[in-house]
Amino acid sequence: MPASGAVTRNTLRQQIADALRDEVLAGRLRPGQEFTVKHIAEQYGVSATPVREALVDLAGQGLLDSNQHRGFQVHRFSVEDFRGMIEARSLIVDAVLRRGGVPGAQPAVGPALVSVRRRAEEAARAARCGDLNVLIGYDLRFWRELGALVTNRYIADFLDRLRVQSWVFAVPRLRAEPDLGSWLWSGHEQLADAIARGDASAARTLIAADDDLALRWAERLERRPE
Repeated sequence: MPASGAVTRNTLRQQIADALRDEVLAGRLRPGQEFTVKHIAEQYGVSATPVREALVDLAGQGLLDSNQHRGFQVHRFSVEDFRGMIEARSLIVDAVLRRGGVPGAQPAVGPALVSVRRRAEEAARAARCGDLNVLIGYDLRFWRELGALVTNRYIADFLDRLRVQSWVFAVPRLRAEPDLGSWLWSGHEQLADAIARGDASAARTLIAADDDLALRWAERLERRPE
């Protein structure tokens, strides 16, 4: 809620979109699950207009599918979709870093680097503990803030969208993993330190390790039935 305490329609729209996105990321709204504007409006006790706008926003982000006669449903991402997300973000991030996207430890970005390092510590700790619920939020914040440091906002927004989509695919499947911790990357702190040093080579190596782990997990998923 804004500091003034006033809730505008746009504010409510964003709040609903954020809440539903969190439900999808947590796996409480499952792939293929259907719902209507009326159902969500009644659930949150709000009018239909901001709900419809929020659902359209999420559909535009690729998280929901819209059906004119049946409402909305959570999008089903395939293993091939997931592999494409990883490969796309790998190509983009590698290009950004090779073009000198790492700012180095300059005073102008010092406070932002402190925030990134804080997110990194929490994300890495959650990954090492296998705490998926905590990891998702900190991982997304870490990469979102890191993207804002090293590239322009259009690329950063696109990378954030890819990472959200990859988590939407991964969450319900990771929850079924008997050895969850083996598939959670925990190099956030090392990556934050590499960015602070302006070490693009080390940053590329660490990010490649994250991508490689995700792709190996995708191969494993393909070898077993859904």
